[in-house]
Amino acid sequence: MARSELTDAEIALIQAPNLGVLATIQPDGSPQASVLWVDFRDGLIWVNTASGRAKPRNIERDPRVAITVWDREDPYRRLVVRGRVVETVTEGADDHIRWLNRKYHGDDDFAFTPGTYRIIFQIRPESVSSEDV
Repeated sequence: MARSELTDAEIALIQAPNLGVLATIQPDGSPQASVLWVDFRDGLIWVNTASGRAKPRNIERDPRVAITVWDREDPYRRLVVRGRVVETVTEGADDHIRWLNRKYHGDDDFAFTPGTYRIIFQIRPESVSSEDV
């Protein structure tokens, strides 16, 4: 039976500056995958993106997603989560992307794309598996 709760070690993998790949579902049913920064708060996986991209359009239509996070030191150590976006937040999204920039690059110098706004997607895990985590 699939589990939906992450272990402390899996949460630590997300909280470290490890990259994730988020898969969403295109209108034709095919997958769309993007490498991105990840966060974990209040039992949910948070990802931050910009308006106008495929991810927001796909999630608005179908909130089911999958995300894989792997250890930057050992890519065979990985976490795979299938779930759904349960909350879409724009308030505080600029601050969140700056926080993620500090996590991954050590500074607040995030380059915002003119004409877009930031969006946080909060993902509730429904199926969790990991390898060597």
